[in-house]
Amino acid sequence: MRSPKNLEMDDKNYTELKLLLQTKDEYDALIKAMKSLLTELDEKIMDIENKILRQKRILVKIQETQNPRKLRKQISILETHLNLVTVHFDTMLTTNSKLRHDIEDLRFEKAAYDHVYRQLRRQLVMQKKTMHVAVEQSTQAYNQRLEAMARMAAMKDRRQKDISQYKMEIRELERIHDHETKLKSFLFIKLKDRSEFEEQFKKEEALKASKHHRTPKGESFQSYEVAHMRLLKLSEHGDLERLVTDFVAQEEKNFAQFNYVTELNNDMEMLNKKIQSIQDEIYLLKSQQQVYDDEGQRTVRELEEKLKKTTEDANQIENTNKEINKTLDQLKSFVEFLFKKISCDATKILEHLGETGSITNINLTQYFAIIEQKTNELLLLESYIRFLEGEGEVEGVSSLINPFWGGSSLLKLPEPLKVFAPAITGDTMSEKVEECKTGRIGELARDKLPLPTASPVASQQSRNNRLQLF
Repeated sequence: MRSPKNLEMDDKNYTELKLLLQTKDEYDALIKAMKSLLTELDEKIMDIENKILRQKRILVKIQETQNPRKLRKQISILETHLNLVTVHFDTMLTTNSKLRHDIEDLRFEKAAYDHVYRQLRRQLVMQKKTMHVAVEQSTQAYNQRLEAMARMAAMKDRRQKDISQYKMEIRELERIHDHETKLKSFLFIKLKDRSEFEEQFKKEEALKASKHHRTPKGESFQSYEVAHMRLLKLSEHGDLERLVTDFVAQEEKNFAQFNYVTELNNDMEMLNKKIQSIQDEIYLLKSQQQVYDDEGQRTVRELEEKLKKTTEDANQIENTNKEINKTLDQLKSFVEFLFKKISCDATKILEHLGETGSITNINLTQYFAIIEQKTNELLLLESYIRFLEGEGEVEGVSSLINPFWGGSSLLKLPEPLKVFAPAITGDTMSEKVEECKTGRIGELARDKLPLPTASPVASQQSRNNRLQLF
């Protein structure tokens, strides 16, 4: 059990702790309020310091404007800077003009190369057609040669067959001739034997006639009788008509065989002449084919050389065309980057028929004109802003001198001007710049500003600053 003293002590501690917590909350709220107050005070202090700083700057500028020497020095510095800017602008214009001329030259060169490429392309097509015709002629000549060789082979086969048939017929005729010769020799021998027998018989008959003293008429009849007997002996069946018929038939057969042999000899001579003429024709065809082959090969070699030369020229022109197109693509990408970088307006270009907003070889000069106009406006704006920042509002000056009307005259020291201190109001310099951007610069047109003539220094710097344009 707790004692009353402890309970009282606990209540007391609880009450003190509660009071302390309340006090802590109050102090925390007070600390937050003080911090917010300090923050507001710091912001006010910063604002006041900025205002003081601006007032000091304005007072310094007022003091400088009231000091003629410092004012002349400031004007001289601004004129020198303006002169440098003008020279740089002239350099950019000169570089831009030179780039335009280069682009025009490249376009003319591209057109010339395209024309030469088309001519070479047509020549290449004509050469291919000529080569195709030559190949067809060579193929036709080769086919004719194959046909001639096939005819030659057929004629050789027919010749071989005719020769072999002729040899067979000759052998058959030789065999028949040998048989007839043997038969004739046999008959001649038989006839010779019988003639000897007849002579002996005649001698015997003459001897008998001399013995019997016969008359010549009787001897003639007896000789006929002897001849008749011999003919009867020669005939197989004792038929003399059949013997005569066989003899006449054999003589006719021999005469027909002789005529056939003569005709075969004539045919052999004709065949030999035909074979010789065919061989001459074959030799002539071979020589003509060789000449045609040589001419075809020479023509093919000439066509191949022309095709090779034409192909090399076409490849060279294609490479040149690729380099020109690559240069034009790089130039178009640089122009597009610069066009977007300086926020140029392409409405005038898009108003033309067929324009899609992309930079092409046709509208590249139009983009250059817009970039040049925008560059002039930006440089004029920069000069005007620097002039306002350096001098403030100048009273008593009727018009602003254009820095592009004779840059050399700006190097002269101007007459001292009486400058009044501007009133310190809420109109800040940023508002004046915005007013200059929105109202005054828009009234200055590019057509009303004469372009300055590039000086020798600008032409020297244009070669060094060619790549700085983009």
